[in-house]
Amino acid sequence: MEKKFQFNFSTTQAVIKKIGFIDSFKGKWASIQKEESKYLKELKKLATIQSIGSSTRIEGATLTNEEIATLIENLKINKLETRDEQEAIGYYEVLEVILEEFQAIELTESSIFSLHSLLLRFSHKDASHRGRYKMLSNKVVATYPEGQQRVIFNTTEPFLVKKEMEELLLWYRQETSDETMHPLLRIGGFVYEFLSIHPFQDGNGRLSRLLTSLLLLQNGYDFIQYISFENQIESSKKKYYQVLMRAQQHRGTEKEVINDWILYFLGSLEALIHKLENKYQRFEDIGPYLNQRQKEVVIFIERQGPVKLRDLVEGLQSYSIYSIKKDLQFLAQEGLIDKLGKGKGTSYFSDKKEG
Repeated sequence: MEKKFQFNFSTTQAVIKKIGFIDSFKGKWASIQKEESKYLKELKKLATIQSIGSSTRIEGATLTNEEIATLIENLKINKLETRDEQEAIGYYEVLEVILEEFQAIELTESSIFSLHSLLLRFSHKDASHRGRYKMLSNKVVATYPEGQQRVIFNTTEPFLVKKEMEELLLWYRQETSDETMHPLLRIGGFVYEFLSIHPFQDGNGRLSRLLTSLLLLQNGYDFIQYISFENQIESSKKKYYQVLMRAQQHRGTEKEVINDWILYFLGSLEALIHKLENKYQRFEDIGPYLNQRQKEVVIFIERQGPVKLRDLVEGLQSYSIYSIKKDLQFLAQEGLIDKLGKGKGTSYFSDKKEG
C-alpha cells in the first residue's frame, strides 16, 4: 500500500495544506459541538436524509430527499415494496448504527460482514449474498443521470478477495497502531483499496461511503455527522469516477499512485467544511436577540419554504401552535421572513432559502 502514496513535491504540498485546514477546523468544531444546541440536531437530521438520498442515487436509485424523509417518518418495514425504498432504509439503519455506536465498532472482517448484511437487510434480491464475499466477478459501473452506464474499472477476482481484504485490514490496523501515517491518508487509502477490491456482489459503493463516515468519526472528525459526505460525492460524481479510473488503470503495477484520489478525498472534506461553516454561520447571524425557538422557525422556513403554519406545527412538534403564531408575527415584523397571503392561506418564505 505504501507505494501508492509516492506523491511528487507539488502533490505533497497540496496534501499538507489540505490536511492542515481540515485538522484546524476539527479542533474548532469540537468547541462548537459542546454547545449541543437544537440546531446541531437539526443539522444532523438533515445530513442523514441527504446522505441516504445521495448515496443511493449515486448507484442509480431515484428517490428524492423529500421522499426519503417521508419514508423514514412513516416507516413500516413490511411496506417496503420497491428496491429504492429497501436500499434507502437499509442505508438509514447502517448509518444510525454508525452514528450511535462508532466508538464500539472494530474494523474487522466480521464487522464489515455485519454492516453489509444490515445494509441489504430489506433487499430481497440480495438475500443470497448479503454478508458474504462475492462469488462472481463484478465491475464498477457508473450510472449517469441520463441512465447511461459505463464500466469504470475491473475489480479483484472472487478467489483473491479474502486474501486482499485480510491484507487491507491488517495494513489499516498496523498504520493505526504505529501512527506513522496521518489518519486522513490512512482513511483515504483504505476506502480506495476497498473500492478496488469490490469485495461484495452488490452494495460496495454504499458500504464504502458508510465506512468512510465510520473511520472519520473514529478518528475524531465528528463534524462529518452534521454535513453529508455522500451529498458532496453526488455533486461531483463525474470527478469521483474520473479520479478512481486514473488510478485503477494502473492497478497492480508500479504506476498505481493514488495522488488524484487523495486530493479529491481531502478536497471533498474541505468543501464540506465550507458548507458546514456557512450553515452554522447563518444560524448565528439570524440574530442574538432571537430565542432558540425563533431561530428554529427561521431555519425551518429557510430550509423548507415556502411553508404554511401547519407545516411549521408538524415540523416543530415540541412547540405549541400559539408560540409559533406569535413568532411568525414577530419575525415578519422584523423582516427576517416574508409572508404572502392572508389567514389560513398565508405562506412564509425567506430569500435566504437553503440550497
